[in-house]
Order: sequence, then C-alpha cells, then structure tokens
Amino acid sequence: MAAVSSTQRADARRNRQRLIDAAARAFASGEQNVPLEAIAKASGVGIGTLYRHFPTREALVEAVYHDQVQGLHHGADNLLAGHGPAPALRLWMDLFADWVATKHGMIDTLRTMISSGDIAFAQTRTEIIATIQALLDAGAADGEVRGDVTAEDVIASLAGIMAVAGTPGQRDQAGRLFDLLMNGLRPGASPPAETRPRR
Repeated sequence: MAAVSSTQRADARRNRQRLIDAAARAFASGEQNVPLEAIAKASGVGIGTLYRHFPTREALVEAVYHDQVQGLHHGADNLLAGHGPAPALRLWMDLFADWVATKHGMIDTLRTMISSGDIAFAQTRTEIIATIQALLDAGAADGEVRGDVTAEDVIASLAGIMAVAGTPGQRDQAGRLFDLLMNGLRPGASPPAETRPRR
C-alpha cells in the first residue's frame, strides 16, 4: 500500500510539473488568455487533473512564476558549473529573456496578483539581483568581468533591453543587445561616467 501511495505521489508531482512546463510554453508564445483546456491538452493530462493541482488560473500563474524564478537561480548555478563565468552570465541572460517572454502571456493576471499582494514582486527582484551578483562575483574573481558593476545596474540594463526587444519575434535583436551589454561588462571597457577622469 505504501508503494502504491509513493507511486501516486510521484505521478502527481510529475503531472504538476508537466502542467507548469506546458503553461510556461503557452504563456511564452505571446498569446493572451491561453485556455486552461489547451494547457491541459499540451501537458498530456485531463482538465480535471489541472484543476486538482491548480483550482484557478491565478494558482497556475503563481506556480509558473515561482518555478521560473527558481529556474533563474538554479540555471545560474548549472551554467557556472559548466562554463566560465562570462559565458555563464551571457547564457543566463537568455534564461532571463525566456522568463520575460513567459510573463507576457500572463501579464494581466500577474499585475492583479502583484497589486493584491498575492505575489511579492519586491522579493522576486531581490532574488534575481542576488543571482546576478553571484554571476558578477564569479566573473570578477576570474578576471572575466569587471568588478565595478552592480547587479542593480545589470538588471536595469536587462529590463531596458526587454522593454524594446522582449517579444519572441525580437529574440535575435535581444541577443545582439545582450552581446553589447557583455562587451561593456568585460575588463578594459570604459568605466562608468562618474569615475572617468575629467579633462
């Protein structure tokens, strides 16, 4: 009986993650108000299974949102384990773009949930800044990234890039802008204006 119960729990966890993954793909497509039935179908489970895990659209959006924030953190760890700090930071920027793209498909629900306090956006921003700082620190320690850049400035730059090139059809442009940002983060790039010597 315990074995059956354990198997059922494992199946439930897999189904939940499949639903989250399918929802993330659907939200990233750019389509607004994706039907929950379509998400259930894409995940390979029935609509009843979806509602057992996520009784409301808000519950699903919250799960996708938190799953992706955790993905940014774990993605940074995995990238640092397999790449040098500078390539890891550049690849992480692509993960950030994926996260922003996913938000487009659930933006109305997110805004409502952030306004009501159901999602703590300030905490999310703090977590993302900490992840960026870890990447910057690793890069500075290896001499691959300059040490005078703050995580706050990097996230502001990324947000700016996503504001002008944040749709799925603009990923090539976003990639070029990320490359330009990386060039500015490398040692030897011009220092910030306030530290430049006056003529």
